[in-house]
Amino acid sequence: MPLYEYRCAKCGKLFEVMQRFSDAPLTEHEDCGGPVERLISPPALQFKGTGWYVNDYAKSAPQSAESKSDGKDSKPKPAENKPDTKPPATTTKTD
Repeated sequence: MPLYEYRCAKCGKLFEVMQRFSDAPLTEHEDCGGPVERLISPPALQFKGTGWYVNDYAKSAPQSAESKSDGKDSKPKPAENKPDTKPPATTTKTD
């Protein structure tokens, strides 16, 4: 349950109350009966850095090109335009 901080307008006392999210905020201080206001305080959990989850886990070994493409999501490769590189036919003459 969240912990909310309140300040009494009559006596100036700061106090904390553990309440559910669905509970209505307090309107009266229990000790002196003065009106209270809920204060906004910074969250206790702070994420610092550029990418905490990326930096904290070990990197896996690099995968080869064959293991990366299992054929399911890979696009068919276009046919390469290679010139016909067959050697010319040679004929031998015999005398």
